[in-house]
Amino acid sequence: MTLTAFSTTYLMMNGVNVGAVATAMFIAKLWDVFADALFGVLYDKVHWRSGNKAIPWLRLASFTVPLTTLILFLIPSGLTPTMKLVWFVIAYIIWDTSYTMSDVPIYAMVTSMTTQVNERNSLLSMARLFALAGSFLVTVIGPVLVSERVGMTFPQMVAIIAVMTLVLMFPVSVFGKERIKPKAGSESHYHLKDIIHYLRTNKFLGIYYLGYLFWGLTQTDQVVSLFTAYCLFGTALFATLTTVLVAIPTIIFSPFMGRILKRIDKFKLFYYSMIALAVLAFAMYFVGYHNKTLYLIMVVLRAIPIGLIGVLGLTFTPDIVEYGEFKTHIDARGIAFAVQSFAAKLSSMNAPLGLAVLSWFGWKAITASSFAALEAENVTQSASALSGLWAVTALVPAIGAVLASIALSFYKLNDHDVQLMAKVNAGELDRATAQKQMKNKY
Repeated sequence: MTLTAFSTTYLMMNGVNVGAVATAMFIAKLWDVFADALFGVLYDKVHWRSGNKAIPWLRLASFTVPLTTLILFLIPSGLTPTMKLVWFVIAYIIWDTSYTMSDVPIYAMVTSMTTQVNERNSLLSMARLFALAGSFLVTVIGPVLVSERVGMTFPQMVAIIAVMTLVLMFPVSVFGKERIKPKAGSESHYHLKDIIHYLRTNKFLGIYYLGYLFWGLTQTDQVVSLFTAYCLFGTALFATLTTVLVAIPTIIFSPFMGRILKRIDKFKLFYYSMIALAVLAFAMYFVGYHNKTLYLIMVVLRAIPIGLIGVLGLTFTPDIVEYGEFKTHIDARGIAFAVQSFAAKLSSMNAPLGLAVLSWFGWKAITASSFAALEAENVTQSASALSGLWAVTALVPAIGAVLASIALSFYKLNDHDVQLMAKVNAGELDRATAQKQMKNKY
């Protein structure tokens, strides 16, 4: 979230043209294609002496993630704009490699904690709640520290977050327990042709993450939130207010998510939340930003489906893993979770997308160490640039929600059938009996 919320703003305030920033970010994020695929195979192939698969990677990443995050925000001010972008690209590749070492294992670990779908749903919902809490913390503290009222620089603010990250990542690598060991030989003896067969056969992996990408790639409002607050509402601190309002529905719903999911299939809840988001996002765009009260009301209404999507968004991969093994007899959870990690990180292409749109509207390059310096220099943008800022804030996310809804309409897995697949995969139920009890045919 630190990179999502602040790296774009940090580069934009380093005197670099937004079009050049968009290009640099696009190049840097192409590394995700190779890093996630490579690590997915490594995760399945590497065997640690402890017998654990996830925890050793998490122990290493606990230190490398905060360190590489800080390095990315330490671009020397004396460098030329080109060299600043080179620093960013190299630092991002190093950071991304480190992040992948934590992202794939932390989600894959749930499959080694329990085989019960309800327990996995509860674990992943709780995990998403804590992840959203971390995002909330960053997006509340960060804007305040770098606002024109406090005036802290971005590296100073990120250093504080990096220390918090180190403290919060470490406990799971000490106290985490991997209880469910993979069946001998089921996960390590597949080859490239098996991977291709797995990906082609596991159709719901592609369908779900296509929809997820449409949604994630178009969350351009996150990229420009500080400039939206400063340019359209008069102060960067306005971003903190909207962050708090957006978090309220998540805070209300999250503690009850386990109970809710016992009464309604989680994909149905996720899918209809995406449709509601599309409707409300378009409504907010046409309402506009000139009436602050009306705008804040729309922010709160839109936050309800956003909260549900945020909690449930990455809880489907274990289901897709069970389906993949059920169909192919290959336990390739590392590959599946690598696809999840790839989709989650490819979603950060929302930054170059948002910047590209801004550049079309004539956004003017800025050089300032903080919003306090920006205010002192009295830098303003044209009416066209502000129109582009509003399109990036409201219109692009609305279009993305529509596209995501269309893609997700082809996803057919449900909790009931996945639980039966899990029992077959664990050897607790024969395939023919399970298929007779399933709601859908696979």
